[in-house]
Amino acid sequence: MAATPFAEDAPRPRPRYLPIADHGLIGDLRSVALVGTDGTIDWYCCPSFDSPSVFAAILDAERGGRYELAAAVPARTKQFYFPDTNVLITRFFTDEGVGEVQDFMPVGCDESREVSRHRLIRRVVCVRGTVPFRALIAPRFDYGAAPHALRTADGMVFFESPALSLALTSTVTVETDGRDARAEFKLTEGETAVFALDQLGARVPPRTCAHAEAEHEFNATVAYWRRWLHQSRYRGRWREMVHRSALTLKLLTYAPTGAIVAAPTTSLPEQLGGERNWDYRYVWVRDAAFAVYALLRLGFSGEAEAFMKFLTTHISPGDGAASGPLQIMYGIDGRADLPERELPHLEGHLGSAPVRVGNAAADQLQLDIYGALIDSVYLYDKWAQPISSGQWDDLCHLVDWLCEHWDQPDEGVWETRGGRKNFLYSRLMCWVAIERAIRLANHRGLPADHRRWRQARDAVYRRIMDRGWSARRGAFVQYEGADVLDASVLMMPLAKFIAPTDPKWLSTLDALTEDLVSDSLVYRYDPKVSPDGLRGDEGTFSICSFWYVEALVRAGRVDEARLAFEKMLTYANHLGLYAEEIGRTGEQQGNFPQAFTHLSLISAAFNLDRALG
Repeated sequence: MAATPFAEDAPRPRPRYLPIADHGLIGDLRSVALVGTDGTIDWYCCPSFDSPSVFAAILDAERGGRYELAAAVPARTKQFYFPDTNVLITRFFTDEGVGEVQDFMPVGCDESREVSRHRLIRRVVCVRGTVPFRALIAPRFDYGAAPHALRTADGMVFFESPALSLALTSTVTVETDGRDARAEFKLTEGETAVFALDQLGARVPPRTCAHAEAEHEFNATVAYWRRWLHQSRYRGRWREMVHRSALTLKLLTYAPTGAIVAAPTTSLPEQLGGERNWDYRYVWVRDAAFAVYALLRLGFSGEAEAFMKFLTTHISPGDGAASGPLQIMYGIDGRADLPERELPHLEGHLGSAPVRVGNAAADQLQLDIYGALIDSVYLYDKWAQPISSGQWDDLCHLVDWLCEHWDQPDEGVWETRGGRKNFLYSRLMCWVAIERAIRLANHRGLPADHRRWRQARDAVYRRIMDRGWSARRGAFVQYEGADVLDASVLMMPLAKFIAPTDPKWLSTLDALTEDLVSDSLVYRYDPKVSPDGLRGDEGTFSICSFWYVEALVRAGRVDEARLAFEKMLTYANHLGLYAEEIGRTGEQQGNFPQAFTHLSLISAAFNLDRALG
């Protein structure tokens, strides 16, 4: 099923906050910008994903800063991606004509090389009749906390803060008021205007952006994305949605290091008005490893190779991991220190405070990450290229440590803040880690402590079957000794721990369907019966919804799986993008877009296609 190509009509005047789903995403493999259906950029960090924001009106309509560019008269708006690219087009339908804004961030020719120039281009085109436009460029540096100076020179506008300077060039006249820049202009059919916002640095002199250069940058950016997507081997029924998910995952990669962020935003609420607001602009080992799996499925081996280099460089047991557990997340540059703090001067999206940067969950123990990590290494070796001897030595250190520590309680996959427990999912992924390492050793004839590894693998299996099963519920449960259900156990057949038609698993699947599934949407758990240390409720968790589809497929319930999958596609936004969660009335909740959701969509589509023939 294809995504609807256009957004719903956007109301005017602009509300203080657009819904999370009313945005598209552009990026240059170093950072991204969120562009609203009304043409406003209300999230942009420069020069990288985890840099302080320049525009953050999505978190505070007054203090955050924004970049408006829209028709100056009442208009209906629609938004779509230039086909097979991450170039975003927002169209304005007025009484006198039709205009559009083409938003993109040029990608360097060598994406793996750190480039010093970061450019955001907005090209305005009148395609029919006559359309008046207006622009407001109102940056607020350092999450709206740092002052800036404005000066003009040589026809350019310079915004200068203590840590970052930006230069605005335009082909139309721009006026300034000492803090912000504004423009009003009218275009007739066939005319264009160009705005370019550039980061400045010691080696990056200011430069203009004329029509010819903008045209060249547009064509080069389109060519880059189409060239990348051409590598995809997917030819199934849901090609448009799968390819949009792949393009989104690519946007979430940080080219200089090969890191993959969980999401490009911070503090978008999992519950409006609630406190479940987190910073996701980091490399979760679990999320990135799953993303590698999804991209390898489609034939994108370059991203897997880059992530393997990131692991080797920054998460090597030689850096201390052999004597202690892996950290669950890292900065995009590999740093381990990610202190969490609140920004009380920002009100949060629709008043959902606090706004947080950094993430204290980095200090949690989550044993499941070993399974995701080693499974991705196993698949990389199988589908891309053989791992090196040094990578195998690192992997052996990880498995040896896990054989000694797999039975510890931990915080679990959902990063609860209600204390450590013996979570079944953590045990399951410990089994995956050891089992995949054994497979890899056997396949390649690599040296390993086979006897110790097999004993540990079998001990984990027996522990799950003995203590993770509740006879009263007729299901595998969230943690040992509990009767609480958890959607993470949907991974049991997906990870090949249990046969998808095993009676115990089918009983578990039925129990999950009854307790946690609502119109194909799956809650990850019920916080009322399984307190997680936080106030409030949350929406359904979209990765679990796609896991559910895949579990149904593997259980032979293909018709149910296809209906559930088609229903899930209706919850995407107008561009085929998903946040982390879906609320009771179908609204997107949480950080946006979410890598977890898009990688699980790819996997579900792949396996459903295969089952349908």
